[in-house]
Amino acid sequence: MIQQAASTESRHQNAPKPPAAVPRIALVGVHGFGERHLANLARLEQAGALELVAVADPNPPQPGSLAGSVAVYPDLDRLLAAKPGADVVIIATPIQTHAPLAIAALSAGMDVYVEKPPVASLAQFEQVLAAAKDHGRLVQVGFQSLGSHALPAIRDLVKAGEIGTVLGLSATGQWLRTKAYFNRSRWAGKRSLDGTDVVDGVATNALAHAVATGLHLAGAHTLADVRTVETDLYRANDTESDDTSILRVRTAAGETLLCALTLCAPEQLNPAVTVHGTLGEITLSYTEDHVVITTPAGERRESFGRTDLLENLLDARANGTPLLCALEDTGAFTTVLEAIRTAPAPAPIGTEFITWKGEGDDAHPVVQGISGTLERAVKAQATFAELGVPWARPLPPVRTLTVEGHPVAAYQDGSHIRAVSSPRPYLHPVRTLNGTAVTDHQPLDHVWHLGAGVALQDVDGVNFWGGRTYTREAGQYVWRPDHGSIASTGTASFQADAGAGLPGVLQETLSWNGPDGSPLLREERTWAWSGVAPSAWRLSLDFALSPAGNTPVSLGSPGSNGRFEGGYGGFFWRLPECAAPAVWTPAGAGESQAHGSITPWLAWSGTFDGGPATLVFVAARDSTDPWFVRVDGYPGVGQSLAWDSPVIAEPGTPVRRHVTVFVADGLLATADIETLINQQGDPS
Repeated sequence: MIQQAASTESRHQNAPKPPAAVPRIALVGVHGFGERHLANLARLEQAGALELVAVADPNPPQPGSLAGSVAVYPDLDRLLAAKPGADVVIIATPIQTHAPLAIAALSAGMDVYVEKPPVASLAQFEQVLAAAKDHGRLVQVGFQSLGSHALPAIRDLVKAGEIGTVLGLSATGQWLRTKAYFNRSRWAGKRSLDGTDVVDGVATNALAHAVATGLHLAGAHTLADVRTVETDLYRANDTESDDTSILRVRTAAGETLLCALTLCAPEQLNPAVTVHGTLGEITLSYTEDHVVITTPAGERRESFGRTDLLENLLDARANGTPLLCALEDTGAFTTVLEAIRTAPAPAPIGTEFITWKGEGDDAHPVVQGISGTLERAVKAQATFAELGVPWARPLPPVRTLTVEGHPVAAYQDGSHIRAVSSPRPYLHPVRTLNGTAVTDHQPLDHVWHLGAGVALQDVDGVNFWGGRTYTREAGQYVWRPDHGSIASTGTASFQADAGAGLPGVLQETLSWNGPDGSPLLREERTWAWSGVAPSAWRLSLDFALSPAGNTPVSLGSPGSNGRFEGGYGGFFWRLPECAAPAVWTPAGAGESQAHGSITPWLAWSGTFDGGPATLVFVAARDSTDPWFVRVDGYPGVGQSLAWDSPVIAEPGTPVRRHVTVFVADGLLATADIETLINQQGDPS
């Protein structure tokens, strides 16, 4: 038992050794997290499971805090030189010291328990792993959450189909850390110190357990288990390291883990790892070993115990029990750490997006809207940059549409969109000439809504819209592995700027490919744009859909599959939220009047973030496609290609559609709209 008595090196040297069956432990680092190890060692020593024989720290423990039999050294080198007979060394020291200390202990013939992160680089990982192998020793890494009994239970639930097919996993953490946290040591908040890698940060240290636990549930343990790691790193604090970041990990087995983490939250919340499925989700609050299972049958909660990782290491030494967090099984985590280490330095978040709370050392930054942003990122499996968060690095568009030098739209190819959102090309943001954005993409309510473009939910049973599919058989929306993608065939013509009397034009050939990659449709699409007034410009879309093969292809919608007035599909424009939205046609005003109507034009006006604007959607002269309109649930406008029955694309007879959109600053009245349309002539 650890007692409150004086401790000296000489007393330890004269003390009789306990029976060999009792493991002898040395602790390196007695402050910070080392204090938790001291408490755990006291518990286990009292139970007769071990004996603490030595500690090492340049800042010695308080007199009387350790038993007299415990020797105290200033560092590990002197501890090893004294040969106190330790069997296991626990390393709870700054990150940059983990690898050299572990190698020294292994070389001295001791097993090692090293705190997370175990190393500061992939090279160090391989060095420590080699040392453990060369000396035949064990290395346990201190990711305590991996001792949770909830983990095998969750794996069993997933395997049993409790939540259907896994769509992806997420690890989320919203913590707040004060200035004092970053001032506690020289290495805190550093990517390197005196030329030595540290790689401190939200994902590698503070919320490293979220990343490690997410990787574990994703089946990613070793280096070989990770296919790619994408990083999007930011900081609100005046530090080197990231404090607000997204990591997207794709495993060799095909799973996607999205880690959305911040130390700049308005309040501290329990971090969690969630497995998202087609029938529900399982969420583990790993600091509490508490699990919430949500399925169509309802919600249930379960709590689990945990195996202490030091006890597991001692059991492995005595009985050959597998380690719960062996060094080699943190290879996946080290791959993530290496991606962060080698990534560009975290970008500072603009001060206009940060609110400071508290005073002095208790002050901490709050990134405005961070909770909703993290939720949206998780749902879309997207980075901050891909979501277009205003403080994030801009995602360069594939092409930029301009009118007399003014950028009015960005063309995205959809390659960064998650598979179950049906990746496809789209325009976003689309802006007025004054710069007001009038499209949205990947919004929280429907993350598969992508700016302005073309999408259909049922193409011979393949979903090119994203999200759940409405089927007549189920009578509801269900998740199915039916998502297609739309990609360029490489055939395109682009004239970027509309000026000098000439329109800008983008013409391209697209392939609509099924889940297996086989083409179902071939599309010829043309965007054209031009200025029409000092405060307005015109965008037109022509597209023609033909079967990729020699047989007809059915083009349908939820409406054609039995969903009442759910005939969306074809051209669709997702708007951002706006104040005082108004929607009207020549026949009437409001969603109820506009939705399902067949009229020459439909207008939407409101005050967006950036100013008032009006969109005028003009149908082709001979169009019989009803307008699809949503105002209350979400802001969106489309032309329904298959309102309540499918349209058949025949070989040699493409299904053609045309629509024009006038994008104007200010709030236009009906008379203004009709004048604008008449001045521009027949839009078809």
